[in-house]
Amino acid sequence: MTVLLWILGVLAVPTLIVVLWLGGVVVKEFFVQVTATGAEAAAQLGFLSAERQNTEYAGPLPEGWETALDAVRGGGNGGWKAAAELLRGIGQDWERRSLASYLLAEIAAGDDGWLLAWEAEGPQGTGDPDAALVRARSTVILAWDIRGDKLARHTTGEQFAGFHRLLQRSREEIARAAALNPDDPTPYVTEIWTALGLGYPHSEMDKLWSELTARDPHHYEAHFSALQYWCKKWRGSEQMATEFAERAVASAPLGSLLTVLPLIVHFEHDGSVGSATDRTPEMIARVDAGLADAAAADPAHPRLPELRHLLAYYLSRQDRDEAAVEQFKLVDGYVNALPWRYDDGMTARYCRLRNQSAQAAVSAARYE
Repeated sequence: MTVLLWILGVLAVPTLIVVLWLGGVVVKEFFVQVTATGAEAAAQLGFLSAERQNTEYAGPLPEGWETALDAVRGGGNGGWKAAAELLRGIGQDWERRSLASYLLAEIAAGDDGWLLAWEAEGPQGTGDPDAALVRARSTVILAWDIRGDKLARHTTGEQFAGFHRLLQRSREEIARAAALNPDDPTPYVTEIWTALGLGYPHSEMDKLWSELTARDPHHYEAHFSALQYWCKKWRGSEQMATEFAERAVASAPLGSLLTVLPLIVHFEHDGSVGSATDRTPEMIARVDAGLADAAAADPAHPRLPELRHLLAYYLSRQDRDEAAVEQFKLVDGYVNALPWRYDDGMTARYCRLRNQSAQAAVSAARYE
């Protein structure tokens, strides 16, 4: 009997070796797929490569805007006329007016020849309210460009002097734009960044906020900008920022996108390593609220991609990969948004997290 068992054992060794070898091949193949197919999974799901990501915008611009902005960059009479037509066509859609005037102001901050021509063509004695708005916004943008994005200790005295000088000048330009179009909240949105740079006291910021919300109580860019003022890194604290965000969300209708604010507060103040703080029940509830808000919003809302970028980020951090993939699909091709734009390598960071979620989602579907 012992001899028989010995013979069977000897015969079983090759079989065991084959089984272990095959098992090793399967395991190895699995891990090779896991580590090597992130980009492939993304491509399989229709995502664009890193080279095809737009680093200028958070999402696609409304139809016709690219053509208008290109005409403005071309300068001359065609430039200012394209700008005037763009803002005139937007009318009192304050969200779109806010975004369009900012994009025009960015161009003017680099070269304002076309804006000077527009101002010269405006009504004598008063001026064109749209041109005045672009002038005010461009002055604020230029001021922040001069300051740069480095910490204060790495910013020169000359930079700070130019920064403060232009922000002081912007106050007069903002007041003029507001007087020429009294219903428009956009000059007050612009002034938030003057308030932040000059260090308006809280009482003065409160007055500015009252003027703004009297004109548009749930304005997205206004809330995004004011939240920066109330953050710890600028003129407030984490508690102040949290309270501001919670008040805004409590009073805002579904579809206003303001559920983004608590996510931004968390992003701006979370200094922890790893994703544990992103997975708390509170953060999961915030992301769920954001998903409901995005679903209820006008699909053409010009700021909707900004909420979707943060939703995709936190869904991925929470290992809710299928839901993350759905949000990534809706913004893919554009990366200039939180949370990516704080990094010099924003495209790489975006693609890395997107690919991880794509890989996990594809793997889960494969083994269902």
